[in-house]
Amino acid sequence: MGGTDGFRTGAAAAGGGPGRPGGPVPPAADSLTGGTGATGDDGRDGTGGSARPFGAWRGRGAGRRTPGSGTAGDAGTSGAPDAGLAGDTGEDAGIRPSGERSGREGLLDLLGVAAMVLDSDGRIVLWSPQAEELLGYRAEEVLGRFAVRVLVSEDRRELVLDLFARVMRTGSGWAGVFPVRHRTGASRLLEFRTMRLLDDAGDLYALGLATDQLTLRDVERDLALSVRMVDQSPIGLGVLGTDLRYVGVNAALERLDGVSAAGHVGRRVGEVAPFLGTAGTEEAAEVEEAMREVLATGVPLVDRQLVGRTPADPDRDRAWSLSFYRLEDVGGHVLGLALSVIDVTDRHRAALEAEQARHRLAVVADASVRIGTTLDLEQTARELAAVAVPELADVAAVDLLETVLAPGPGRAATEGPAVIRALAVAAAYPTVAVEAADPPGEPAHYGADRLVTRCVRTARPVTVAAVDDASLARIARDRQAAELLARAGVHSYLAVPLIARGEVLGALDLKRARNPLPFTEDDVLLASELAARAAVCIDNARLYRRQRDTALTLQRSMLAEVPAGLAGLEVASRYEPAGSGHEVGGDWFDVIPVADGTTALVVGDVMGSGIGAATTMGRLSTATRTLARLSLDPAEVLRHLDGIIEDLEPAIATCVYAVYDPARQECRIATAGHLPPVLIRSGQGPRLLDLPTGAPLGVGGVAFHTVTTALAPGDRLVLYTDGLVETRDQDIDTRLATLLRLLGSPDPSLEATCDRLLRELRRPLDQDDVALLVARADDRRPR
Repeated sequence: MGGTDGFRTGAAAAGGGPGRPGGPVPPAADSLTGGTGATGDDGRDGTGGSARPFGAWRGRGAGRRTPGSGTAGDAGTSGAPDAGLAGDTGEDAGIRPSGERSGREGLLDLLGVAAMVLDSDGRIVLWSPQAEELLGYRAEEVLGRFAVRVLVSEDRRELVLDLFARVMRTGSGWAGVFPVRHRTGASRLLEFRTMRLLDDAGDLYALGLATDQLTLRDVERDLALSVRMVDQSPIGLGVLGTDLRYVGVNAALERLDGVSAAGHVGRRVGEVAPFLGTAGTEEAAEVEEAMREVLATGVPLVDRQLVGRTPADPDRDRAWSLSFYRLEDVGGHVLGLALSVIDVTDRHRAALEAEQARHRLAVVADASVRIGTTLDLEQTARELAAVAVPELADVAAVDLLETVLAPGPGRAATEGPAVIRALAVAAAYPTVAVEAADPPGEPAHYGADRLVTRCVRTARPVTVAAVDDASLARIARDRQAAELLARAGVHSYLAVPLIARGEVLGALDLKRARNPLPFTEDDVLLASELAARAAVCIDNARLYRRQRDTALTLQRSMLAEVPAGLAGLEVASRYEPAGSGHEVGGDWFDVIPVADGTTALVVGDVMGSGIGAATTMGRLSTATRTLARLSLDPAEVLRHLDGIIEDLEPAIATCVYAVYDPARQECRIATAGHLPPVLIRSGQGPRLLDLPTGAPLGVGGVAFHTVTTALAPGDRLVLYTDGLVETRDQDIDTRLATLLRLLGSPDPSLEATCDRLLRELRRPLDQDDVALLVARADDRRPR
């Protein structure tokens, strides 16, 4: 077996000459192969095999023994007095009495090496039990007989005698393969090593060592395979003694650790691998504990992954897969541990990237649920900031360009300063960095050199991984804000544009302080994905607000003012639109003085919302005022309105129309699918008027009916739309009962009654608008 330089040892990988693994197979069973001198015919050294059968290991025991260095069976090693691979210590290391076996099987036992000694005449004087096992002859059968006559066939005796004479004369050993006669008469090929011995009396002897050639070749072949695999493997391999100190490593482990073989030998894993820290640290102790568990139980530890840096690559984190296996000889005696180290950096990074991708998807999915729950612009901005903190940043602000928020069309400029309005600011913890942010709702002027300005002008992310004083001056709006950011410990900054439908709306502004990590490309990617999704929601809310403001302006412009000096009637009114996250509806009210001294009271609700509903409401309101001046019966007015609405775009509306006659102190009322008015007689409790409900306007073909009720001075009549009493979490009867209860309490004025009803019955985010009229009969005459 040829020596290799694969496994490194403290002996600087000294090895044998360039032999051939296993040597040649003899050409024929009846030929004698071998030679004289230090080297046989097979080209190997005088041992007849590899000078370094374990040459792939670079570590202890590869060269000649030196003081302080141990080999198999030694207890000591340099720097580690108790170290040794399969070494015995204490009493077990002593010489055993004759015939006592150690209880272990080694390589020599596997080979079954036979020993025999010949005197100078060629007689057998010593015969080992292994020789008996190998050749079948008992000692008493061969001792004192000429070896050539017992073991060699007649046709080869002359050659063997010449070789024997040469060895005895020159003292040179001989190695080779030749057939030996078995006790059964069969010929058996044996690998031989012979050498001359000298005793204390000056007598010469010949020692012959032999083993079965096929068995030896099998062992050599296995060793050759192992050595080549160890030598050429990209996997780092090492052997540790029972004291868990390195005995040897291969070249791959030298490269992975960036430490020479000599730097490994006698040291623990934690002392060589810097990513485990120094020996005694927690992680190193955990690894050593795991190694001791493997040593004690024999259960291997496979694929324990560690991340760190080594002298071989000190600037980058790398990942390794460590595995430990217990080494035993053929008799089961524990020799130590085998260590394998595989560089799995690429796999580790791919797993990290996949995990980061999954995390990004989870964050984006969560953002899709949490952002855009309403069409309220500020609420949408707050939702985006809440998602970004603390997932991406310690402090987040959502800023929109003032030009985007202004009424009418407009596009952001591509250069110059910017006026930005913060809509939301969020922080992961209380920090003065919030004070440095722009107050929500207030515009702030940023120069062209500011980073947020560059972000919205270029429509590209701006990242400052490590913030310094100069960077802070370009992040903050002024010097005081920069000082606050410095006090807060802001060390990394990221701004990503909010872009929707090709228009830059503003920026998502992110800062890190307690989070020690700087913003990376992965953070930029995640922030950009969040900003892209949120920008669409923000733009929808912005466009909705613009449309809602238009509809609300239109609707308010069509609502009539309550005229002063009504005959025998005091009226208070209110209109309240739906919450900011919902469109304006088509609710309206009107108070119309008629020439005959009566007053028409109207409350209606066009189904739907937005500009369309407001427009329909305006047309109905105009038609109602026209019909009221004709002094028609309320039912007749509703019949005409029903016909008018059929000529408009498909629409449905409810309406209650009442005409108060102060002379008769009565009120005539008709309804078209509307909730009944509330009547509160002076000194009595409120009640709902029992009126024919009628069908909504726009249904067509349904008759309307007028009901007359007395309305004496002091009596009150309340007309309202369903937005005052309808909610999703309570039934209409419960809400109407609440309305009656509230109206049962007196108020100093009708205006106070309107305010109290809206305050008690409305919620900030109610989805419907409200029209409300409260009228009280009195004795006043028209002016």
